Amino acid sequence: MKVYHSPAEVPGDFGPSAVTIGNFDGVHIGHREIMRRVLAIAKEQGLTSTVLTFDPHPARVLAPDRAPKLITTVAQRLRRLEEEGIGAALLLPFSLEFAALSPEEFVEQILMGTLKARGVLVGEDFRFGFRQSGNIGTLRELGERFGFELRPVPAILGHGERISSSRIRELVSAGRVSKACRILGTPFALEGRVVSGKGIGSKETVPTLNLAPENELLPKTGVYVTRTRDESSERVWRSITNVGYRPTFVDVRREGEGLTVETFLLDPPPEAAPARIEVAFLSYVRAERKFDSPALLKAQILRDVGAAQRFHRFIERAGYNRVQPKSNYKEK
Repeated sequence: MKVYHSPAEVPGDFGPSAVTIGNFDGVHIGHREIMRRVLAIAKEQGLTSTVLTFDPHPARVLAPDRAPKLITTVAQRLRRLEEEGIGAALLLPFSLEFAALSPEEFVEQILMGTLKARGVLVGEDFRFGFRQSGNIGTLRELGERFGFELRPVPAILGHGERISSSRIRELVSAGRVSKACRILGTPFALEGRVVSGKGIGSKETVPTLNLAPENELLPKTGVYVTRTRDESSERVWRSITNVGYRPTFVDVRREGEGLTVETFLLDPPPEAAPARIEVAFLSYVRAERKFDSPALLKAQILRDVGAAQRFHRFIERAGYNRVQPKSNYKEK
């Protein structure tokens, strides 16, 4: 997938294209259905399948106090779009200047001037242009004038409810990662650098990889069955992860310790710790709690490891342990 980080990067001979527009945070199963429709139109008409998305999230610019915590990093979002088979993505920098464009200016400058749109797919509640003055009716009229076909996409339902990024945020924040996985179509995952811990785990309990997550949204504190991937080698390990404040070892109020994400690998670990990892959350195990001694904590960790191993064996037998395909996208 070719990624452009501004309209100026898009070559003059780009397109013509079939375009869908949105934030696509999480790239959940509703988003994936939209991608399939874009790909179908592109194949049918010989167009370039294209996603127009934004960074930062528009709410971060227009209403920062109400901006949601994003499910995925920009890199994760673009990798998942590529995995769906999208040919090109324009990651449009959202600014006050861009927000001031009228609906007609947005269509003329971006959809037509930059992307040469011939087909446009958006949700039925799509709003665009200055102060969200444009809607589906506006876009249909502009399509007739500028020569592109509009295909509105109705709300997509799944698992008995409307599929939305806000619903996924609620589930992850509540620790309900298994249900979030069903709506996302893939596990919720944190990614970032592996950082040095305080060495307590390797001495007192079990050695862990300490993740400095780049995601805004974090799951509820607790212990989870996870799967850990080395972003460089693509090697994957079964794992169990604690998200929390290490209350057995740290008086948070006294020492001001922040949230930690510590992952214990259930498979043979690498000789050297990976530089960057992605930790996919599969199932909630238990709440984090303080133990009276490191020995009691270690005993509980070993019980947690047993539960995680049983869970991994179950999903492997059921065929749910598919590793996501490798993507060539690297964050710029």
